[in-house]
Amino acid sequence: MGSDTAKTRRKPRADSIRNRERLLKAATQVFSAGGPQASLEAVAREAGVGIGTLYRHFPTREALFEAVYRHEVDHLGELAEKLARDTAPVDALRAWLHAYVRLVATKKGMVEALQLAVYGSTELKAYTFERQTRAIGLLLDRAVAAGEIRSDILPEDLLRTLIGIFYSQGPTDWQPTALRLVDVFVDGLRKR
Repeated sequence: MGSDTAKTRRKPRADSIRNRERLLKAATQVFSAGGPQASLEAVAREAGVGIGTLYRHFPTREALFEAVYRHEVDHLGELAEKLARDTAPVDALRAWLHAYVRLVATKKGMVEALQLAVYGSTELKAYTFERQTRAIGLLLDRAVAAGEIRSDILPEDLLRTLIGIFYSQGPTDWQPTALRLVDVFVDGLRKR
């Protein structure tokens, strides 16, 4: 046997892929309800797997936080691609921004866990910033090309504005205000 055989990695089995997805979904639900200190046993139970399966996929709590965080970031990126295909340009941009607000609003305890995942990880921060600016850029470019949005706004500007909207809100019942501010901002981007 050559060294090539030893280095060959098998593709994950279908049940392993399913278990990982179930664990990510369960972790999102459990951490959203119970915060970052919620029991990993509760995550495994919610996913319908044993605790050993959880630890095979995610050896530490931090590894699980990071995987959930990446999953959420990727979901927003995929949503931007779908909206770009299926929705009018400005409506797609607004819908993506609203989805981002709803994601942050509905995660409650998950927000703290996600911040723990990102804290101190320059690679994860860079990944998040790149993935989100690419998603926003896709939607902005379509709206600019359609002549609906002014061309002097950068994806980074929009992302920073969105983060500013989140940080400027009080601790409770901020989602309606954030959605309204997103609408005001998008309307302000329209070409006049």
